[in-house]
Amino acid sequence: MRIIAGTLRGRRLNPPQNLPVRPTTDMARESLFNILNNYVDYEDCSVMDLFAGTGAVSFEFVSRGAREVTSVDINMQCTEYIKAEAARLAVRNLHVVRADVFDLLKRANRRFDIVFADPPYALEGLPTLPDMVFDKDILTDDGIFVLEHPREFSFEEHPHFWQHRAYGKVNFTFFAKQLDE
Repeated sequence: MRIIAGTLRGRRLNPPQNLPVRPTTDMARESLFNILNNYVDYEDCSVMDLFAGTGAVSFEFVSRGAREVTSVDINMQCTEYIKAEAARLAVRNLHVVRADVFDLLKRANRRFDIVFADPPYALEGLPTLPDMVFDKDILTDDGIFVLEHPREFSFEEHPHFWQHRAYGKVNFTFFAKQLDE
Protein backbone atom coordinates (compact mmCIF):
# COMPACT_ATOMS: atom_id res chain seq x y z
CA MET A 1 0.00 0.00 0.00
CA ARG A 2 1.17 3.49 -0.74
CA ILE A 3 0.07 6.98 0.19
CA ILE A 4 -1.31 8.46 -3.00
CA ALA A 5 -1.00 12.24 -2.68
CA GLY A 6 0.17 15.07 -0.48
CA THR A 7 3.22 15.53 1.69
CA LEU A 8 3.62 11.78 2.30
CA ARG A 9 2.98 10.84 -1.34
CA GLY A 10 4.67 7.62 -2.38
CA ARG A 11 5.49 6.51 1.16
CA ARG A 12 4.71 2.84 1.64
CA LEU A 13 2.68 1.29 4.42
CA ASN A 14 3.69 -2.31 5.08
CA PRO A 15 1.33 -3.73 7.70
CA PRO A 16 2.08 -7.12 9.20
CA GLN A 17 0.42 -10.02 7.41
CA ASN A 18 -1.47 -11.07 10.54
CA LEU A 19 -3.59 -7.92 10.90
CA PRO A 20 -7.28 -8.86 10.71
CA VAL A 21 -8.10 -6.28 8.03
CA ARG A 22 -9.36 -5.81 4.49
CA PRO A 23 -7.58 -2.62 3.46
CA THR A 24 -9.19 -0.25 0.99
CA THR A 25 -7.30 -0.73 -2.26
CA ASP A 26 -5.05 2.04 -3.61
CA MET A 27 -7.38 2.43 -6.61
CA ALA A 28 -10.50 2.76 -4.44
CA ARG A 29 -8.74 5.19 -2.07
CA GLU A 30 -7.60 7.32 -5.00
CA SER A 31 -11.17 7.39 -6.35
CA LEU A 32 -12.55 8.30 -2.93
CA PHE A 33 -10.18 11.22 -2.59
CA ASN A 34 -10.81 12.37 -6.16
CA ILE A 35 -14.45 12.82 -5.14
CA LEU A 36 -13.67 14.46 -1.79
CA ASN A 37 -11.20 16.88 -3.42
CA ASN A 38 -14.17 18.66 -5.00
CA TYR A 39 -15.90 19.29 -1.66
CA VAL A 40 -13.30 19.43 1.08
CA ASP A 41 -10.69 21.95 2.20
CA TYR A 42 -8.43 19.51 4.01
CA GLU A 43 -6.50 22.16 5.93
CA ASP A 44 -9.62 23.14 7.86
CA CYS A 45 -10.76 19.57 8.24
CA SER A 46 -11.09 17.31 11.27
CA VAL A 47 -11.53 13.65 10.39
CA MET A 48 -12.60 10.51 12.23
CA ASP A 49 -11.64 7.20 10.61
CA LEU A 50 -13.77 4.40 12.06
CA PHE A 51 -12.59 0.78 11.78
CA ALA A 52 -9.22 2.26 10.78
CA GLY A 53 -7.43 -1.08 10.29
CA THR A 54 -4.06 -0.26 8.72
CA GLY A 55 -4.69 3.47 8.94
CA ALA A 56 -4.21 3.92 5.18
CA VAL A 57 -7.21 6.26 4.88
CA SER A 58 -6.10 8.18 7.98
CA PHE A 59 -2.61 8.66 6.59
CA GLU A 60 -4.07 9.80 3.28
CA PHE A 61 -6.04 12.52 5.09
CA VAL A 62 -2.95 13.54 7.07
CA SER A 63 -0.85 13.64 3.90
CA ARG A 64 -3.40 15.91 2.24
CA GLY A 65 -3.16 18.39 5.10
CA ALA A 66 -6.08 17.54 7.39
CA ARG A 67 -5.89 19.58 10.59
CA GLU A 68 -6.43 16.51 12.73
CA VAL A 69 -7.30 12.86 12.23
CA THR A 70 -8.65 10.44 14.80
CA SER A 71 -8.22 6.74 13.93
CA VAL A 72 -10.46 4.31 15.78
CA ASP A 73 -10.13 0.54 15.84
CA ILE A 74 -10.86 -2.10 18.46
CA ASN A 75 -7.94 -4.33 17.53
CA MET A 76 -4.80 -3.63 19.54
CA GLN A 77 -2.50 -4.85 16.74
CA CYS A 78 -4.09 -2.34 14.38
CA THR A 79 -3.85 0.59 16.77
CA GLU A 80 -0.24 -0.25 17.66
CA TYR A 81 0.64 -0.49 13.96
CA ILE A 82 -0.96 2.90 13.22
CA LYS A 83 0.90 4.49 16.15
CA ALA A 84 4.20 2.98 14.97
CA GLU A 85 3.64 4.21 11.40
CA ALA A 86 2.71 7.69 12.64
CA ALA A 87 5.98 7.81 14.58
CA ARG A 88 7.97 6.51 11.59
CA LEU A 89 6.40 9.11 9.31
CA ALA A 90 6.76 11.89 11.93
CA VAL A 91 3.01 12.54 11.91
CA ARG A 92 1.87 14.68 14.83
CA ASN A 93 -1.80 15.33 14.07
CA LEU A 94 -3.04 11.75 14.10
CA HIS A 95 -4.67 10.46 17.28
CA VAL A 96 -5.21 6.74 17.69
CA VAL A 97 -8.06 5.44 19.83
CA ARG A 98 -8.53 1.79 20.67
CA ALA A 99 -12.28 1.38 21.15
CA ASP A 100 -15.38 -0.40 19.95
CA VAL A 101 -16.85 1.92 17.32
CA PHE A 102 -20.45 1.38 18.45
CA ASP A 103 -19.60 2.20 22.07
CA LEU A 104 -17.58 5.22 20.97
CA LEU A 105 -20.43 6.54 18.82
CA LYS A 106 -22.89 6.16 21.72
CA ARG A 107 -20.75 8.44 23.90
CA ALA A 108 -19.34 10.76 21.23
CA ASN A 109 -19.36 14.38 22.26
CA ARG A 110 -17.48 16.24 19.55
CA ARG A 111 -17.99 16.96 15.88
CA PHE A 112 -15.96 16.20 12.77
CA ASP A 113 -15.97 17.54 9.23
CA ILE A 114 -15.54 14.06 7.78
CA VAL A 115 -16.33 10.68 9.26
CA PHE A 116 -15.12 7.71 7.24
CA ALA A 117 -16.10 4.14 8.15
CA ASP A 118 -14.75 0.95 6.61
CA PRO A 119 -16.29 -1.76 8.81
CA PRO A 120 -15.82 -5.47 8.25
CA TYR A 121 -18.26 -6.36 5.48
CA ALA A 122 -19.86 -9.08 7.63
CA LEU A 123 -20.36 -6.73 10.60
CA GLU A 124 -23.81 -7.27 12.07
CA GLY A 125 -24.49 -3.59 12.81
CA LEU A 126 -23.16 -2.19 9.52
CA PRO A 127 -26.58 -0.91 8.29
CA THR A 128 -27.07 1.07 11.51
CA LEU A 129 -23.91 3.15 11.16
CA PRO A 130 -25.43 6.08 9.18
CA ASP A 131 -28.23 6.49 11.73
CA MET A 132 -25.77 6.34 14.62
CA VAL A 133 -23.57 9.02 13.05
CA PHE A 134 -26.49 11.36 12.41
CA ASP A 135 -28.36 10.63 15.65
CA LYS A 136 -25.27 11.50 17.70
CA ASP A 137 -24.75 14.69 15.66
CA ILE A 138 -21.01 14.12 15.27
CA LEU A 139 -20.80 15.85 11.89
CA THR A 140 -20.32 19.58 11.51
CA ASP A 141 -23.10 21.38 9.65
CA ASP A 142 -21.41 20.85 6.28
CA GLY A 143 -19.93 17.50 7.29
CA ILE A 144 -19.70 14.37 5.16
CA PHE A 145 -20.02 10.75 6.25
CA VAL A 146 -18.53 8.12 3.93
CA LEU A 147 -19.35 4.45 4.43
CA GLU A 148 -17.45 1.72 2.61
CA HIS A 149 -19.61 -1.38 2.26
CA PRO A 150 -20.31 -4.46 0.13
CA ARG A 151 -22.60 -4.13 -2.88
CA GLU A 152 -25.55 -5.91 -1.26
CA PHE A 153 -26.28 -2.82 0.86
CA SER A 154 -28.13 0.18 -0.52
CA PHE A 155 -28.57 3.38 1.44
CA GLU A 156 -30.33 5.40 -1.25
CA GLU A 157 -33.48 5.70 0.88
CA HIS A 158 -31.59 7.16 3.87
CA PRO A 159 -32.64 10.78 4.51
CA HIS A 160 -29.01 11.96 4.39
CA PHE A 161 -28.02 9.94 1.31
CA TRP A 162 -25.98 12.06 -1.07
CA GLN A 163 -24.29 9.78 -3.59
CA HIS A 164 -23.05 6.26 -4.21
CA ARG A 165 -19.97 5.11 -6.10
CA ALA A 166 -18.81 1.59 -6.88
CA TYR A 167 -15.29 0.51 -7.78
CA GLY A 168 -15.28 -3.24 -8.38
CA LYS A 169 -16.29 -4.85 -5.08
CA VAL A 170 -15.74 -1.60 -3.16
CA ASN A 171 -18.78 0.61 -2.63
CA PHE A 172 -18.74 4.07 -1.09
CA THR A 173 -21.94 5.74 0.01
CA PHE A 174 -21.68 9.42 0.84
CA PHE A 175 -24.04 11.05 3.29
CA ALA A 176 -24.30 14.75 4.03
CA LYS A 177 -25.86 16.59 6.90
CA GLN A 178 -26.99 19.32 4.50
CA LEU A 179 -27.81 17.96 1.07
CA ASP A 180 -27.55 21.13 -0.99
CA GLU A 181 -24.45 20.88 -3.21
